[in-house]
Amino acid sequence: QVQLVESGGGLVQAGGSLRLSCAASGSIFSINAMGWFRQAPGKDREFVAAISRSGGSTYYADSVKGRFTISRDNAKNTVYLLMNSLKPEDTAVYHCAADRDTTPAWVWGRRGVYEYWGQGTQVTVSS
Repeated sequence: QVQLVESGGGLVQAGGSLRLSCAASGSIFSINAMGWFRQAPGKDREFVAAISRSGGSTYYADSVKGRFTISRDNAKNTVYLLMNSLKPEDTAVYHCAADRDTTPAWVWGRRGVYEYWGQGTQVTVSS
């Protein structure tokens, strides 16, 4: 089993920045790709960004491309999401996810790929 704990959320004004962290514990040797998803009130959980096991490959939703950056530090078992130029529509609960299988990058945007999920951290962007 893998446990994921997110942190770093908060309230920020539009145009501001936040950095989210996701610390993994447990059977971390089994983790391959990791991703970030978000869920706004009344909406489905949507893909934000994903990163390969080595960190060499990344994948972003069009809505965040150029503003958000995903990275990981395998020595610290942590994945990060740096969010710049935040907009009110970025307001959501952000969830970290981990994939235990070796899956191709073109499916990283699918929720069903990920076996492990964190509880989420709230991000609120005021206008």
